[in-house]
Amino acid sequence: MSGLLRVLLYHATSDQAGIDAAYHEVSRRLAPVPGLIGNELLRSVAEPTDFVVVSSWRDLAAFREWEHGAGHRDSTAPLRPYRQAARSTPFGIYEVTAAY
Repeated sequence: MSGLLRVLLYHATSDQAGIDAAYHEVSRRLAPVPGLIGNELLRSVAEPTDFVVVSSWRDLAAFREWEHGAGHRDSTAPLRPYRQAARSTPFGIYEVTAAY
C-alpha cells in the first residue's frame, strides 16, 4: 500500500509516573529522527499494568536505518526497564497494508 510502518513495543508496570516520564524522555530524543512520523503510549483498559508504545514510520527502510544506527540503544534506554519480560519478543513490526 503506502509503505507506512508501525512498531509496537510491549511494556508492563504498575509505575504509571515512571513509564510516562520515560516515554516523554524517549519521545524528545527521537523527535529529530528522519522517517519517524510520531508515537503514542497506550495503556490497556482491561489490564492497567500493560502498556504499548506504537511508533509510526515512513517506511521499513527508515526504521531499519535508525534501528541499526549508533544511537538506537541509548535513545530508547529510559523505557527498557519497563519492557514486558513475559513475551517471547518485546516488540512487533507491522506494515500498513490497508487503511481508511
